Amino acid sequence: MIDASVIICAHDPRPEYFKRVLAAVGEQSLPKDSWELIVVDNVSAVPLASNWDLSWHPRGRHVVESELGLSAARRCAIKEASSDLLIFVDDDNVLDLAYIARAVEIKGHWPHLGTWGSGTIIPEFEVPPAEYLEPLLPSLALRQVTTPRWANTFPCFEAVPWGAGLCLRSSVAAAYRQGFDESSIQLSGRRGKLVESGDDLEISYLACKMGFGMGIFPELKLTHLIPRERLTEGYLLKLAEAAALANLVLAYKEDGSVPRSPFSGQGSMSVLKNALLRRGVDRKSYWAHVRAVIKARKMIAVST
Repeated sequence: MIDASVIICAHDPRPEYFKRVLAAVGEQSLPKDSWELIVVDNVSAVPLASNWDLSWHPRGRHVVESELGLSAARRCAIKEASSDLLIFVDDDNVLDLAYIARAVEIKGHWPHLGTWGSGTIIPEFEVPPAEYLEPLLPSLALRQVTTPRWANTFPCFEAVPWGAGLCLRSSVAAAYRQGFDESSIQLSGRRGKLVESGDDLEISYLACKMGFGMGIFPELKLTHLIPRERLTEGYLLKLAEAAALANLVLAYKEDGSVPRSPFSGQGSMSVLKNALLRRGVDRKSYWAHVRAVIKARKMIAVST
């Protein structure tokens, strides 16, 4: 049995970024013969296998997922993986050279965890973000903690591992794959240029339902490469809206709670108050949340 299945899901990756992603994976401290590498080509315009040689890895291979969407790519990888530990790497994540080895150690030392991930996600910006956008930067899933954090109830966002560098046991992965197909509300993750999210959160949500916990660890370090187009106000607001939508949908899946309409009863007064008192990007963030509530209510209504 190999120690880990390292999975890179990619859709038209930026070549200079993807080169660094693969280089960091290739230089990992854990010997290559003890883990496998799966690159999932998710409808890239130019097939990844034609430009990115994986022969340097004894267990490296390309697979193709023709349904566009990060969740679809991850479910494909779950089917392909051979290990009881899966490590998901985005196509803009540069892993610390001990990342895989540390993830394997955590698997053994923390048997009660079903998912875990990076507590040190450091941004590398192509251009410096505008100062007024700093309140929105957490939407890029950046974090830095100094001690491990874990929980066994959902939600507990201080301990939820993000998709970048996400580690999970194969039993959790299998439950997620089966549950997605059976669910009436599906969180698809990013789909090409469409900004959607929540599939990584749902994996940890399922782990907790299965009796496991989730955690983040500072020794699991990676660099998130962030291009200039992801540092615009419009993009960051879309990210914030997508995250809010995912949280509302998962809350409904957890306990059946339907978010209250923002335009009924006291909700209307709250909307008016916030519209009058908030300014600038803070007001725009609030409206992003309102849009998320409206979308969540529609998704829930369609599913019932």
